[in-house]
Amino acid sequence: MLDIGVNLTSPAFEADREQVIERAWQAGLTALILTGSSVKDSFDALTLALSHPHCYCTAGVHPHHASEFNLNTIDQLSELISNKIVKAVGETGLDFNRNFSPQNVQISAFEKQLELASEKQLPVFLHQRDAHSTFYPIIKAYRPYLSNAVVHCFTGSKEELYNYLDLDLHVGITGWICDERRGKNLQAIVREIPLDRMMLETDSPYLLPRNMPTKPKSRRNEPGFLSFVLTKVAECLALPEQLIAAETQQTACRFFQLDD
Repeated sequence: MLDIGVNLTSPAFEADREQVIERAWQAGLTALILTGSSVKDSFDALTLALSHPHCYCTAGVHPHHASEFNLNTIDQLSELISNKIVKAVGETGLDFNRNFSPQNVQISAFEKQLELASEKQLPVFLHQRDAHSTFYPIIKAYRPYLSNAVVHCFTGSKEELYNYLDLDLHVGITGWICDERRGKNLQAIVREIPLDRMMLETDSPYLLPRNMPTKPKSRRNEPGFLSFVLTKVAECLALPEQLIAAETQQTACRFFQLDD
């Protein structure tokens, strides 16, 4: 298995980051994609990925941090993605749920990063929450110029899913699908995602899978728990876990251009 979304630079991993990585390998993971969510975080993710085999990263500015976007940001992101360990631009997109940055500022930062990804022909690691009506026309307009894109941590409606699949986007599935309350809609529509468009992720330290028989007291998620996401997806698709693990890993390796 391959975890395409790990926030490994999070302070939640400060005390035992090396052990978390080791547990991921012990759990059968073959590679980790570390998520960059700000310029500083992206540099930290690159530093961490460079020091660990089979670790890669993204570089971008999350909509929560869009207010930090300035005249130097694109140059800094360009510097980051010049390293081959950086496999995608992002996490970028729109989040109108909490609006930590003004919506117009989010849109501007999003479009600038899509332009960068188009120029450099790198995939885009996308975030969208409560902003589909604005997000979709933007990504549709840029899609002809993008090499590839994944809607990370998809939690939307069937209509939104079809919109993304019609644009030939990939879809990231997290522990959201394991939630017997919030995840019911995703459980019902996940079978609509072709396996060559599906990838698995923990989004750790967030979204601890609720189907774990014994949950850590800290409630912290980590990449070693990706198997619980796999189990739930296999249950929803009525397919063997081994098949889904192999297919989603192949999809992820192709998407991020990995050799793992």
